[in-house]
Amino acid sequence: MSKVRIFALGGLDEDGKNMFVVEVDDGIFILECGLKYPQGDQLGVEMIIPDFTYLKQNEKRIKGIFITHGHDDVMAALPSLMRVIKAPIYTAPLTAVLLEKRFKKEGIRKYEIHRIKRNSTFKIDNYKIKTFGVTQSIMDGFGVGIWTDEGYIVYTSEYIVDYDIKNDAFRCNLSEITKIGNEGVLALLTESVGSTREGHSAPKHRITSIIEPSFEYTDNRIIVTLYNQNIYRIIEVIELAVKYGRKICFYDDELKQMMSDIEKLGYYHVPVNAEIAKANFNNSEENILVIISGSGSNIFKRVHKIAIKEDEFLEFRETDTIIIASPMVPGTEHEATKMENDLYKEGATVIAVDSKRAYSMHAAIEDLKMMLYLFNPSYYVPVKGEYRQLVSNANIALDMGYKADHIIVLDNGQIATIEDGKLSKHYDLIELDDVMIDGKDNLDASGMVLRDREILSTDGVIVAGVVVNFKTKEIIGGPDVQSRGVIYLKDADYVMKEVGVMLENIINTAVKEKRYDNMACRQEAREKISRYVFKETGKKPMILPAIVEINIKG
Repeated sequence: MSKVRIFALGGLDEDGKNMFVVEVDDGIFILECGLKYPQGDQLGVEMIIPDFTYLKQNEKRIKGIFITHGHDDVMAALPSLMRVIKAPIYTAPLTAVLLEKRFKKEGIRKYEIHRIKRNSTFKIDNYKIKTFGVTQSIMDGFGVGIWTDEGYIVYTSEYIVDYDIKNDAFRCNLSEITKIGNEGVLALLTESVGSTREGHSAPKHRITSIIEPSFEYTDNRIIVTLYNQNIYRIIEVIELAVKYGRKICFYDDELKQMMSDIEKLGYYHVPVNAEIAKANFNNSEENILVIISGSGSNIFKRVHKIAIKEDEFLEFRETDTIIIASPMVPGTEHEATKMENDLYKEGATVIAVDSKRAYSMHAAIEDLKMMLYLFNPSYYVPVKGEYRQLVSNANIALDMGYKADHIIVLDNGQIATIEDGKLSKHYDLIELDDVMIDGKDNLDASGMVLRDREILSTDGVIVAGVVVNFKTKEIIGGPDVQSRGVIYLKDADYVMKEVGVMLENIINTAVKEKRYDNMACRQEAREKISRYVFKETGKKPMILPAIVEINIKG
């Protein structure tokens, strides 16, 4: 009989940073490895990734990493993981191509990727694995089942049920899902992002009916913003351009390359002669479609740069129709709002396709019910979403007759143990920290760096420096006091002079009392100056005392 442990290192009670772990006896399987975009108060943070400490400690037990599709929230943290562990990666062909490009960009040379079919059965060591195709906003999406003695542990990834899909690379394989359900499912892990939506997500995930009037009624230029990983929506826009005889120009070279990779895999090709190369683009040309794409907040920053006329390639005009088909996602709200505001200033016609008019491609209530019905699991585990969405997903199972003790709602790091087919009432816990990436470096988990940045952004900084004789500790230069972002010096010059006097007095007193220590004096100065400045100005700026000691000959 199998002992199964299920937990998340990210992706629960949050949007993004998805990483789920299934342990079957001694083997560890990792499902996804994604990032989350920072909030507005996390200054200078580029992305947030899961805490890999547990995986590093148990590296020898890891049998495989499954990356179910090519979105940043499930794969973009993989280069960081590959820097600390080595384990085989299993994914579909398109995602493999995207990962290889990302690894090359990040300087990751040692990795092992196994290209698998979306609908397949294979073994990893003695563990039987089944995959099944699902419909997502990018091609090659799949779910995975890991066999145990009591049935499969199934992770659906994100999905929708759309019977009108004609492209096999997008198609959901309901027959394979039914087969797995008939073999027996111990636990089902399904996404929760769309669990508050009534009905099915299809056909409301399509934008064609919303934006087609723009193609039909204007001969002027149309510009569309799209996420470069939402290939389903990109193809919708391309097909509309072809239907109305518009040439297409890809603003983003990364998307152009991705479309080329998709064509090489035989999944889709842009119709012959439909595209204009960037080198041949003319900014004054009409009856053309320009696709501006990017990931995360980058797309909004990119459009903002064009709107303020700092882009060398494209310039907006009043006759343009600009369609925003890249709705904001958590962590991008500020940039998205700023971009939309700038676009209205251009005088162009702006059409915003928000998430209420066109659904993101996540399972709605009836989609989730269908998966529950077909898999018929013993235990149901809502994953991937904010806590309210996890609870909403759990309530769907309750409405379908599942008992509360067979529905498992977890927090990140909380471990559900199923032994001999029975759920333990005791939940172990792994202590986790958010890992914040600043450029290519990790920030401290304690948040000290972010707190310092917040102080700098709100109350400014005061730097006070003196030069002392290394041997005698006599002050021979300064004090020099500089203030940035604290007070207007013309009105409070006396404050800066007093800061300098305080630093001098602290050093002279310490020398006189024979207790001088450079670091101790700086700490004392920091505390006293901070109290004084707060009393005089009501602000708590960062105080940086500098005592430079130099040797003087003679």
